[in-house]
Amino acid sequence: MALQASRQFSNGLQFLGAYTWSHTIDNSTADFFSTVISPRRPQDFQNVNADRSSSALDHRHRFSIAAFYDLPYFKSGNWLRRNVVGNWLLAPIYTYQTGEPADVQSSIDANLNGDSAGDRAIFNVKGVPGTGSDVSPLCTSALPGFATCGENDFSAKNGPPGKGNFDSRPFMVAYLASNPNAQYITAGQGALANAGRNTLQTRPISNLDVTAAKRFSLTERMHLEFQAQFLNVLNHPQFTPGFADRVDSIGFTGSAATNYLTPSNAIFNKADQAFPSNSRTLQLALKFIF
Repeated sequence: MALQASRQFSNGLQFLGAYTWSHTIDNSTADFFSTVISPRRPQDFQNVNADRSSSALDHRHRFSIAAFYDLPYFKSGNWLRRNVVGNWLLAPIYTYQTGEPADVQSSIDANLNGDSAGDRAIFNVKGVPGTGSDVSPLCTSALPGFATCGENDFSAKNGPPGKGNFDSRPFMVAYLASNPNAQYITAGQGALANAGRNTLQTRPISNLDVTAAKRFSLTERMHLEFQAQFLNVLNHPQFTPGFADRVDSIGFTGSAATNYLTPSNAIFNKADQAFPSNSRTLQLALKFIF
């Protein structure tokens, strides 16, 4: 659904407002390794349709309002008066957009298919929203006393002579959540990861850009325009996995973004420690109009 309204006033002032509601659904957003926010490989590569969900490109609400003000002062008179004192333009635009859906990942081969990419977490329906937890393995009492539960590469020098490396996984029967009140819990090897794809909402965009311009009339048809474009003019911190003025920017890779999506990590769901703030930027432009 797209709505748009415009209003023109006298003396060079006009407004344009737009609102879009949309829901983008897919089973794979980035087929190449361009982002970890939504992995390119499905959790179960024998059932791609199981990954059908909200896309990483799904921004449910987008609202923008733009103004354009061609200052009416000093429009008449001699060339010097019109081109030195007059011919100023001002164009602010405000944008609000809901955040990008992100895929919470355990970074563990939970389903034991040999591929850790895309294996998600355990979703606790009664957990505190936005929180994550690691797990500890639990073993039966039959585990030898020299071994540690969860260890699968136990050195022979720490165990009885001739034992070699020891694998405790056959004795593991369950996992214990470090924080049982967390909403997302790491799925250990063999655990059932029941969290859906792209269920974590990242922060929204709330951005104000301003363009100021000075126009020089060379002839009746030809004009020269200098512009100063202030992006995020208020320097409002916006820790989002993308740019504040683009809807399709999802390309984030690297350890910080991965840690942001891993429930067992200390920066899980802490956007200010994983993404840039999209701080204020100044651009200069020159336009020749003929």
